[in-house]
Amino acid sequence: MSEATAPAAAEETVAPSPKKRPLGLLIALASALAAGGAGAAWWWSAHGTKPPPAPVVLPAQYLALDPPFVVNFEADQLVRFLQIAVQLMSRDPKTIELLKSNDPVVRNELLMLFANQKYATLATRDGKEALREQALASVRKVLQDAGGQPQHLEAVYFTTFVMQ
Repeated sequence: MSEATAPAAAEETVAPSPKKRPLGLLIALASALAAGGAGAAWWWSAHGTKPPPAPVVLPAQYLALDPPFVVNFEADQLVRFLQIAVQLMSRDPKTIELLKSNDPVVRNELLMLFANQKYATLATRDGKEALREQALASVRKVLQDAGGQPQHLEAVYFTTFVMQ
């Protein structure tokens, strides 16, 4: 019996060998992870970080308010005259058409604005710029009242400005 127990004891003392994973399975798993990472990187580059397309900027369109405005105002007990030629600038054709169809209202608002000025203020560049900003606000208000989009009127320009 001792002989029978000796081989059994020898078998018990031998350490079991570690199980080996198949090399093909590890390669397949690494390849799948790499492909998934590459796919995610492609998706983010195509969808996640792409900037929105730039808006299309239309060319500027100008609308001359003819004839020029002529107003008189009082300055130091003297009657003074002011002549201003005005052009409106927008990039939206609908805004230009709306301004054309509301020309009498636009002209009235600007005429009242111009006639209510002081000579000493308009004699300075800052005074002229302030008047231009007031004119822009007045015309934008007319646009808003007419159902237009006032922000589409970008500028009011004085193409002639004569005081005497």
